[in-house]
Amino acid sequence: MHTQIKDPSATSQSHNSLLFHQAANVIPGGVNSPVRAFGAVGGTPAFIKSGKGAWIIDEDNTQRIDMVCSWGPLILGHAHEEVISKVKYAADNGLSCGAPTQTETLLAEEIRRRVPVCEKVRFVSTGTEATMTAIRLARGYTKRNILIKFSGCYHGHSDGLLGEAGSGIATGALPSSAGVPEDIAGQTIVLPYNDTEALTECFEKRGDDIAGVIVEGAAANMGVIAPLPGFYTSIRQLCTTYGALMIMDEVLTGFRVSPAGWWGLHTRSNEARVAYEENMPGIPQQEDYTPDLFCFGKVVGGGMPLAALGGRSEIMDFLAPLGPVYQAGTLSGNPLSTIAGLTTLRNATDDVYRHIALTSSQLCTYIKEESEKIGLPLHIGQAGSLFSLFFSDKPVTNYKEAKTCDTFRYTPLFWQMFNSHVYLPPSVFEAWFLSSAHKEKELDIICDAIPNALRAAADAQAQ
Repeated sequence: MHTQIKDPSATSQSHNSLLFHQAANVIPGGVNSPVRAFGAVGGTPAFIKSGKGAWIIDEDNTQRIDMVCSWGPLILGHAHEEVISKVKYAADNGLSCGAPTQTETLLAEEIRRRVPVCEKVRFVSTGTEATMTAIRLARGYTKRNILIKFSGCYHGHSDGLLGEAGSGIATGALPSSAGVPEDIAGQTIVLPYNDTEALTECFEKRGDDIAGVIVEGAAANMGVIAPLPGFYTSIRQLCTTYGALMIMDEVLTGFRVSPAGWWGLHTRSNEARVAYEENMPGIPQQEDYTPDLFCFGKVVGGGMPLAALGGRSEIMDFLAPLGPVYQAGTLSGNPLSTIAGLTTLRNATDDVYRHIALTSSQLCTYIKEESEKIGLPLHIGQAGSLFSLFFSDKPVTNYKEAKTCDTFRYTPLFWQMFNSHVYLPPSVFEAWFLSSAHKEKELDIICDAIPNALRAAADAQAQ
């Protein structure tokens, strides 16, 4: 029997443990974003000292292959030479002036080149700001208040988006975080993801009140779950019929799964079609729809704090200073972030997307084959090059199904991989990421570690 792997850093000699104890004295939970605390897998988080290419080094001087990639932004790997060089040059000229810079315009033009329906772009500092602003814009533009989101989709931590499903199809959500007033959460209706019938019924009941529908490019915060065929086309059609806006949250998928994000991959836009072979796993059936607004983050900042929203000019011009919808930010579009994002996108070539897609596909195939050898029920959720593991004997299409999987099996798998010098997301519900720096050597190391990790998962017992 393979016993559950314990936290290898939990010793008195571990610098990581000492740093975590020190951090916990001055930072709530010792971390500045909850998933970093390793709460889902137990143990002490690794404090990262440096990263280069596909590798990170923690404060105990242990090297690991990084499959988190800063939760997506590092599509070129850590410390890409040109990105670092351009950021250093920008820093030499000042960190921020709170005034326009040319780089903002150049980055906005690059976004529009990749996603032409983004006729105008507004930069902010975080994905939460981008989605919050998009929702405010939708409400200001339509003069309506109700927003629809889907259970298990994450759109940042603003008040109106932290709600679980209500008691009925067309009732408002109840807050899932303390500090969120019920009347604010109640302006958001939460529906099951991939459920066209529920969405249609909701519009039939509340269509005149609905300002917009927000949905992830492909769901990647309940594990990776791609939309079922026709679901996003239905969102578009219903929004058009009832005068609501369709908001595509590509904070995670944008410029990650293709040069034009999930929308480009899904619609086979000219900017995205070169990235994949049609028969690759994770490639959706082609559909024809166009969101009204897009939210971008992660890759768009190249590892620096940056996010954006974009869309048709007639909608975007409702933002101040042209329109009545207010949004502002002292550090929005700051020169270090915009040059990091611009340089990253310019280096994220078709070859980069092809490499990541092929490597991800090969790894998913290998994991599935090894799980079948030992009889471990496993479904791999894929959306383009993004993937995650569901310990289930059938496909997972929504959050309810994701929660019924054998999630307890992930902890021993995580620690087995951690001990084998592979750093995975410390939660079963997060996506796995690769970069252009993950080459054959790294893939071999990952694949060498997979069989023992899967056996540890198979041997795990529910607590």
